[in-house]
Amino acid sequence: MNTKIQEMIKAAETEINSADNIHDLMQVKSRHLGKKSAISSLMSEMGKLDKSERPAFGKMVNEAKKAVEEILKNREKFIKENEYESSLVKDSIDITMPGRRQMIGALHPITQAFRIVENVLIEMGFEVAEGFDVEDEYHNFDALNTPQDHPARELSDTFYITDNTLLRTQTSTVQIRVMEKFAPPIYIISPGRCYRNDNDASHSPAFHQIEALVIDEGISFIDLRDFLNIFVKKLFGNNIESRIRPHFFPFTEPSAEIDMQCVKCGGKGCNVCKNSGWLELGGTGMVDPNVLEAVGIDSEKYTGYAFGLGVDRIAMLLNKIPDMRLLFENDIRMLRQFR
Repeated sequence: MNTKIQEMIKAAETEINSADNIHDLMQVKSRHLGKKSAISSLMSEMGKLDKSERPAFGKMVNEAKKAVEEILKNREKFIKENEYESSLVKDSIDITMPGRRQMIGALHPITQAFRIVENVLIEMGFEVAEGFDVEDEYHNFDALNTPQDHPARELSDTFYITDNTLLRTQTSTVQIRVMEKFAPPIYIISPGRCYRNDNDASHSPAFHQIEALVIDEGISFIDLRDFLNIFVKKLFGNNIESRIRPHFFPFTEPSAEIDMQCVKCGGKGCNVCKNSGWLELGGTGMVDPNVLEAVGIDSEKYTGYAFGLGVDRIAMLLNKIPDMRLLFENDIRMLRQFR
């Protein structure tokens, strides 16, 4: 029996040493140490032996198993060392070869547009104020004189988190919080991201705005008109004209929209401006007295104006980008153009 066991060990050793990878080695291990292996089957013969012979026989079988396990362990170590050395050769780097040129990063076109607009407005005497992306209904709608039945409050237009909590639809919420905290005169801009349930070539569900607010004594619509004319020329050049059209917003009275001459055709008419010669820039108007009273500012003593600009649209105009969705796709080929 001892001779038979030694032959089993020798056969196992020969097959183990012929395995070239871990997968083959595990197959060999299963054949020689598994439940159906020749060594394991020896234990079934123990019942045929005399009781006095069983301890020695059991010891012999266990030593055979340990011998095969030791051979497996050594072969596994050998295979892993070989694989490691092969990987070092395969994955080696020729340090004498020239390296790849590191690409220089740049600001995203929207970030560039933010900084350009902010710098223009800061030069004109404004300070920057920031607020929260998640707001309550009071600061987003109620304090801005928005009626309960206004379409902007619908689920189809606004992203609600709870009944009273939402992703802000405009950065006007910052203006309310500033007016609650500080007394006039107030000259602030509020840049940031806004959210509305809208998605097409010229709209995005997450978009960027800069809104401005002026509250002081003796502010009139003429001040607003003159300010907007200067702002547009500073941003797009002295040859670009602007105009104001009547409109309606709940938080301004009177309200208007700002248009500027098309930067592509100079007002002659093209596909960008739909042959009108004008491009919509944003909304504006005199702050409604109800808004001032809601934040504790005397509307008899103070007046003011506010306007809001879509930074994404400005980024499109400054860089001649045809589709707003290109700004959010993170296509490195497109972004590299604005380094």
